Formats: sequence, C-alpha cells, structure tokens
Amino acid sequence: MTMRAPTLGLTPARADRAVLGIGFMIAATAMFAASSAIMKHEAGLYPIGETMAFRSISSLLVCALVVLPTQGLGVFRTTKPGAHVARGLSQSVSQTFTVIALTLMPMAGAIAIGFSAPLFSAILSLLWLKERADGPRLAALAAGFIGVLIVTRPGAGTFQLGALFALANAMMYGSVTVAVRSMTRTESTITLLMWQMATVAGFHSLLLAFGFVMPTPRDAAILIASGAANALGQYSWTRALGLAPATVVSPFYYLLLVWALGIGFVVWGDIPTPSLLLGSGIVVASGLALLLREMKRGAPAKAV
Repeated sequence: MTMRAPTLGLTPARADRAVLGIGFMIAATAMFAASSAIMKHEAGLYPIGETMAFRSISSLLVCALVVLPTQGLGVFRTTKPGAHVARGLSQSVSQTFTVIALTLMPMAGAIAIGFSAPLFSAILSLLWLKERADGPRLAALAAGFIGVLIVTRPGAGTFQLGALFALANAMMYGSVTVAVRSMTRTESTITLLMWQMATVAGFHSLLLAFGFVMPTPRDAAILIASGAANALGQYSWTRALGLAPATVVSPFYYLLLVWALGIGFVVWGDIPTPSLLLGSGIVVASGLALLLREMKRGAPAKAV
C-alpha cells in the first residue's frame, strides 16, 4: 500500500515539496537545539568568547565547503557590503546574548523568550516602516508580551539576569529581521547566508582577545560539532522556506522549544514550571498569529 503525502491544501506536487519542507524545518530545530545545548555546556567550561568563536568559525567552514564549490567566491558579490557588515555585527551580539542567557537560566526559558523576536520585529515595522497598526495585530502583540511577562515573572522573586540577555537577543534579532527586508530585494538567500557566516565569524574571532583556554581534544571536537550543527540548521531552515510557504513550515520551528524542554530535563534535570509552559504557549500562539496576519496581507516570506 502506497502512502500519499498530505495535500495541505496544495496540488500533489506542491504537497510533496511542502512535506519535504516540513522535514527540513524539523531537522533545523533539532540541529539548533543540539547546538544550543552544546554551547550551554561548553560556555560553563571555557570563556564565552572562545566558545562563540569556535562555533562561528566552524559554521563558516561547513557552509563554505558546501557553497563555494558550486557558487564560487561570486556568492559574496553585493552592492550592499556595509549593510551586510552591520547585519553581521548585530547577529554577533545577538548570538552572544543568547549564549550568555543559556549559561544563566534553563535552556527552554531562554529559547521561549527568544521566540518573542517576531513581536519586536512587528513593533519596529510599525515605527520604522510605518506599517499599519490594526486591531488584530495589536492584540497579538499585547498577548505576546503578556506571555513574555509570564515566562520571566518580573517581581516574583524568580526573575533571572539571564532573562534580560534573552530579551536583549530577541530585540536585536527582531531589529535585524526588519533591517534585512530591503536587502532581500537584491541579495540572494545564499549571499545573505554566506555574508552572515563570514562576518559573524570575523566579529566573534575578536572575542578571543578577551580570553582563551586551550580546549581538550574532546571539547574542541564538541565545539566544532556545535558549529556544524548550527550550519546544518541554517541550511535546513533556509531550504525549508525555499520548498514551501512560510505558513506551512514556520509553525514547525516552534518544535525547538519541545527539544529544549526534553534536553533540559534529561541533561540538567530542569523541570518546566507552569508559568514557563503557559507563557511559552502564549508567545508561540501570538507569533503564529502575526505570521498568518502577514501572509494574508501578502508579505513575502524571506529567509534571513
């Protein structure tokens, strides 16, 4: 008996691509979760700057091995080098904040707060791009920030410094998402990816000046594996968005939180609190609502 792919409201050919896209998105979340878990562990043993440099350089090398043989150095051809460098700097700071947050709080909590990035992106779109603020959009934003407050629980005696770094990461990532919209009109996804990998690796390499401890061969291999997982995650995420509409594959990105909950429990014994589960659910729901709203308005889905 032959199993047919679900149609998802698409033609059979498009449905097959959608199912493949979903598979790539699920793979991306698994890779991102694995990379984050490794970083959380290794950042407790080595300087954060060193762990960031190892991951970023490893990610660049993996991407270069895959992209350059077919694309060549022409993949870096651009009319906006300054915009790419600025984006790389923002990404470098954002990723560093994420790792700091991971070292200071449970993995699932840091990732749940990071999911608020689309909320900040939407707010900046209203302020910077002068997009229209209708009732449903404002309601989704308000609900999302209520979810963030439930996760962080400020004033409840449980608020952690890590939550501030996670929020800072979300705000910076949200700003990058808005800023890159104009770049997608002239830059290909591969060009955006390679410039990001190269500039982030360059900026994170500078952090080695603030501390370096020679890693053991085992830890060096683990750090390199984190970079490889991150690169594979970036590729899978980009491939997923290229195969199917964002409304089909993007909801599966939130599986990252499921992996984080499982890894946190198995590795560190983190038991999710009711506030984390409730707040995360609200943040995820608001993010999905904003995504569906943007797709209905005809906004193009671009990988950043």
